[in-house]
Amino acid sequence: MRRVRYEHTGGPLFLEDVPVPTAGPGELLVRAEAIGVTLPVVRKVTEAAEPIPLGGEIAGEVVAAGEGVTRFRVGDRVTGLCFGHGYADYALLHEAMATPVPGSASAVDAVALVRSGLVALGALEAARPVHGESALVTAAASGVGHLAVQLARLRGASRVVGAVSAPGKAEFVRGLGADEVITYDSGDWGTPVDYILDAVGGDLLTPAVAALTPGGRLVAYSSGGGSVQAYDLLLGAKSVIGFQMARIARGEPELYERWRQELWRLFTDGALKPALHGEFTLEDAAKAHDAIESRGNLGKVVLSP
Repeated sequence: MRRVRYEHTGGPLFLEDVPVPTAGPGELLVRAEAIGVTLPVVRKVTEAAEPIPLGGEIAGEVVAAGEGVTRFRVGDRVTGLCFGHGYADYALLHEAMATPVPGSASAVDAVALVRSGLVALGALEAARPVHGESALVTAAASGVGHLAVQLARLRGASRVVGAVSAPGKAEFVRGLGADEVITYDSGDWGTPVDYILDAVGGDLLTPAVAALTPGGRLVAYSSGGGSVQAYDLLLGAKSVIGFQMARIARGEPELYERWRQELWRLFTDGALKPALHGEFTLEDAAKAHDAIESRGNLGKVVLSP
């Protein structure tokens, strides 16, 4: 089978031929139909000290099940998070991380919705939104952000602001239901909001905190780092809340599953609509990474073997 790999920090990415892996205890061997490309994986390629397996969201058909698997069988369509080599024709998915794909959804829908949707929904839950409050979503055109914009509205936000890196993304974000769209460098973030879902971090944290109303909450779920001045929080009784999806997946499986079911329900009802920036082949994995790294994507970036 084909698999994408790299040998040193920064790449380049290349294809190699390797044997199809064998499903171990509790594992599913999945013939990949769609593979989600995420910013954390892109960053690891450029920043990690040692090469890592290119993992992430996958969706496809179960072709083999390891010992002890009880929830799935050969022929089932599943999606989930692969911690090993996911940029490949076949990938291993642990049963606990897998969820069925409804018949009405494609594999691309599944990778665009489930993992990114879980992060968006989890970050929103961490903000503890109250019906009628106002919301701001950074990286609003991204794979997670474009779902967070929709979910904030569905959870009762009276005003949703999308923050993006370039004016050319504004039309796309307004099409998701945002009332306003701002750019990070505009110098004016408009009327303060009650909560912010931040996927960018870094130098953006300072203006983001300033854009909160007194008592406002900023949920930080970015891998971009950054710091906040304590006095800026004290001055307006504001708060910063950290959110990590892995902690929920490992420590609160019932909540994780409940969120997954809510996402599928919203999708099936037509209320939540994942957007696809583009489908790339495995051979074009580097181009898919470039789309993410340049912040040029509008919606989810997907590899389709």
